[in-house]
Amino acid sequence: MPITHTWSVANLERQVDGDWVVVVHWRLNSTDGSNSTSAYGATSHTPNLGYEDFTPFNNLIEEVVLNWVWSQIDKEGTETKNSDKIELLSNPVVVSGLPW
Repeated sequence: MPITHTWSVANLERQVDGDWVVVVHWRLNSTDGSNSTSAYGATSHTPNLGYEDFTPFNNLIEEVVLNWVWSQIDKEGTETKNSDKIELLSNPVVVSGLPW
């Protein structure tokens, strides 16, 4: 079964007096239907208040914020790491147990 990767924003930290995001906490959940794994991280952000497309906190949407994250991390590499973890769960190279 193919692996499905689902990105989400877990939390946002914002500067109260300026109403802008300073930290994005993100999560990547991956599954092949039988096995699942996840990755979690955070990215720091400094707003460009003079930028004409500046979006106030209350007007943000997850897609826009995820694009901020992907501009700072290796999206494809993170998905590959999760895929590799699922492959190991599906086909372990080390198992535990007792012979009795």
